[in-house]
Amino acid sequence: MTLAILSALADEQRGLIEQLEQPEQLTHAGRVFWRGQLQGQAVVLALSRIGKVSAAVTTTALIERFAARQIVFTGVAGGMGAGVEVGDVVVATQFIQHDLDVSPLFARYEVPLYGQSCFAADAMLQQQLLQASRTALQTLGLPARVHQGLLASGDQFVGSAQAAADVRRHLAAAGHLPLAVEMEGAAVAQVCHDYGVPFAAVRTISDRADDTAHVDFTVFARDVAGRYAQAIVSSFLKAL
Repeated sequence: MTLAILSALADEQRGLIEQLEQPEQLTHAGRVFWRGQLQGQAVVLALSRIGKVSAAVTTTALIERFAARQIVFTGVAGGMGAGVEVGDVVVATQFIQHDLDVSPLFARYEVPLYGQSCFAADAMLQQQLLQASRTALQTLGLPARVHQGLLASGDQFVGSAQAAADVRRHLAAAGHLPLAVEMEGAAVAQVCHDYGVPFAAVRTISDRADDTAHVDFTVFARDVAGRYAQAIVSSFLKAL
C-alpha cells in the first residue's frame, strides 16, 4: 500500500527526500514527485503547493497517477484556538473552508451538494499522527503541546489580528471552533473523501495569525519546520 506524504514547504520535503531509499524523481501535472522507501514503507512525496486548488490537483495526481492509498499532510499553520501557541502541534480531527459562502443557496460553509461543511480526518491515521507528534516533541526535547481539533482552510494568508478575529467570529457563529488556519487541508480532505482515501494532517504552529504572522512564519518555516516534519514523520512510520 503506497503512502503519500504531502508537505507544505520545500524545507520540510527536502529533509524527507534526503532520507528516501531508492529515490526516483518523476514529473506529472507540472509537479515533481519522489517515490521510494522510508523506513521500509513505500512512499511518494509531493509538495501540495499553496492554496486549495493547487493542493486539490496535487492530491488527485497522487491518487490517480501514483496509486496513493493513504495520504498524510505535514505543514505549518497559524494558531487560532485558545492556548494554541507558536511551536505547538495541531492534529486535525476535521477540516472546513473558512472562505466558502454559497448562501443563500446553501448554509454558510456548507459544501454544495455534499450536505456538510466539515470533512473528517481518518480516525486511525489521526490517532497515529497524534501519538507520533507526542513522541516527536519528546524526542526533540520541546515543551510544546499537541492539540486535536478543527483546521480551517482558505485562499488567503491570515496575517492580521483583525482578519483572524473575523475568521474566528464568523466560524463560531456557525458552531465551528478552529484551532488553526492554513490554506490547503480542507481541499485535500474533500478530494480524499471523493476517492475514499484515508487522510490525516498535522500542522505545526508557526505564528498566531496576527500582525506579526508574516515575520514569525518566515523565520519558523526557515529554521524550525523541517525538524518538526522529519521527527513527526519518522515517529509515524516507525509505528506502522
